[in-house]
Amino acid sequence: MTMAITDSELRQIETLLAAGTANAGFAAEFRRHFPGLSLTRCAASDMNGEPPYRHHPHFDLHLVDRSDHCWRLTAEPERATGIVLAQHKAGA
Repeated sequence: MTMAITDSELRQIETLLAAGTANAGFAAEFRRHFPGLSLTRCAASDMNGEPPYRHHPHFDLHLVDRSDHCWRLTAEPERATGIVLAQHKAGA
């Protein structure tokens, strides 16, 4: 069974994003710190206007709920089992 993201884990993820790690080695750092959570990266335009959980200068952070057969986005950290990092276009 996959565990939900804790408040502490969200703070740690936000710290990695704020440190600029998202562009250089974020996936490796994320997997090292959070081996049980899923990570997906895509372009922000791929999110079709879905509101992010948090907005960062270069990425939007979306939360993923994989508790059912198919995964879906959620705004509820207690249901989140992974994240999507949606990268903004340069200069956007």
